[in-house]
Amino acid sequence: MAGVAVGVVLVGGGFVAANAATTTGAAKKAGVHYPVDKKAHGVAAVVSAANAFLNTLDSDQQAETVLDFSQANATAWSNLPCGSTCRPGIQFSSLSDEQLAAAENVLKAALGSGKDTGYEHVLETLKADDVLASAQSTGSDSAAPTDGASSAPSADASASASADPSATPTDVPTGAPPSGGGGGGGLGGYGSGVYFLAFLGTPSADGTWQLHFGGHHLAVNVTYKDGKAAGASPFFTGVEPTSWTDDDGTTHAPMAKFRDGLLKLTGSLNTAQLATAKLSESFGDVLLGPGEDGQFPATKEGIKAGSLSAKQKKLVLEAIHPWVADVDDATAKQLMKTYAKELDQTYVAYSGGTGLDTQGDYVRIDGPSVWVEFVCQNGVVYRDQIHYHTVYRDHTRDYGSEFSFS
Repeated sequence: MAGVAVGVVLVGGGFVAANAATTTGAAKKAGVHYPVDKKAHGVAAVVSAANAFLNTLDSDQQAETVLDFSQANATAWSNLPCGSTCRPGIQFSSLSDEQLAAAENVLKAALGSGKDTGYEHVLETLKADDVLASAQSTGSDSAAPTDGASSAPSADASASASADPSATPTDVPTGAPPSGGGGGGGLGGYGSGVYFLAFLGTPSADGTWQLHFGGHHLAVNVTYKDGKAAGASPFFTGVEPTSWTDDDGTTHAPMAKFRDGLLKLTGSLNTAQLATAKLSESFGDVLLGPGEDGQFPATKEGIKAGSLSAKQKKLVLEAIHPWVADVDDATAKQLMKTYAKELDQTYVAYSGGTGLDTQGDYVRIDGPSVWVEFVCQNGVVYRDQIHYHTVYRDHTRDYGSEFSFS
């Protein structure tokens, strides 16, 4: 694959360390041993996989990984390629092959390991970040996706929180460009090595804790309470490049299903419905990204799903599903049942165009519970492409409803 970066190489659907430390355990203080039940199911299987991963770590690494389930730790996620400064946990590039394989099993247990599951989406997102890392570090057209996009690096790009669609893309921290290479531990690194895994609270089948995983363009937050998933949000996912083809001819488009559901929905609206759904505001990024917890608009805008046809209502639910599907099947099913019951009070809105192919194109779904945003920005590295930012939240279930943001 073009653009595999230093640190973690994604091979055959799994993680393999590159240039990672190989000395584990013997030369360091042994960590706490956690119980593992390979026959466990449901949340107990997630706990068992988490414990198996912790058992591969020494005491210092366990201390990096198991942290307090505090509001400060839970909300410390970002879409930026900002290294360890904006997210807690243990960095993938520091792990051995054995440890990475165990981390992979945690994500499989929590997110599902089949086609169109959360785990598959995570893998595709990390692959995209490796392609981006290679393009950014080389600055050459040879690293560009095969659709002909330029790979000129944007070393002078800076962060912007503006809601102006002409604003600079917000993927690069102010003051310093990203360092090339996925295994870098410095500020701003792109690549699969600059992803972090943390357990906020001790994993258990009867307590409260959170699986906290993310890096550039990805934030997975699944909160468990009393043996059930109490919340699967906030969930941020984005991608640059939006698509590319490997040397072996395999084409990747990690967010096609997210985009396509929204295109079908907005494409079903007639002229009058589009006029009602149109927002007066312009958007350069999602409203409810990192650091915007609880900041839902007081007034819902757009067209009410209760006024749509039965076919269009079905398209609303189908458009929501890809974000909700990035957690285990049972939790996703329960969430979708809730969103279906609330569908008539859910609103669909857009800004810019509905093609989702131009800077500032924006779609929102806002219900009593569900919140989904999708926005197009100009590329940071692939400057003549757009790239996607999206976020899924829940008005009442973010972080498992453990914190108040009023």
